[in-house]
Amino acid sequence: MHKETITYVDFNGTERTEDHYFNLSKTEITELEVSMPGGLAEYLMGIVNAKNVPEIMASFKKIILSAYGIKSADGRRLEKGEEISKAFTESPAYDVLFQRLFLSGDVNAASDFINAIIPQIKDDAAQSAAENKNLTVVSGTAQ
Repeated sequence: MHKETITYVDFNGTERTEDHYFNLSKTEITELEVSMPGGLAEYLMGIVNAKNVPEIMASFKKIILSAYGIKSADGRRLEKGEEISKAFTESPAYDVLFQRLFLSGDVNAASDFINAIIPQIKDDAAQSAAENKNLTVVSGTAQ
């Protein structure tokens, strides 16, 4: 689970600071893996290397919204769904996050965020490499 503390001004002009939560389960990562040609990490590296900005933004938005949820009070669930994702994209908090990830000038912001919400890819690849000396880990993928 990754927590982003976001400060924004709401539509009433009130400044707010809120914690927003992002997480992808291994099942959700697997679903993303099979939905992207060549797998998630390879696909993202390919579009980044090709400098395909519209595809980069669309893919990152899909990942961000797939990961976004509202943490239950008891911490046992991260409630997700289309309505929750839609409400987030309609909030100034989403705009602030988007600006931070893509327009802040920090070239690592988006990749750092993605690595924070899907650490399992990197961890699983590292585990595979440790178990099989023929594999090497490069940017979260086993080769």
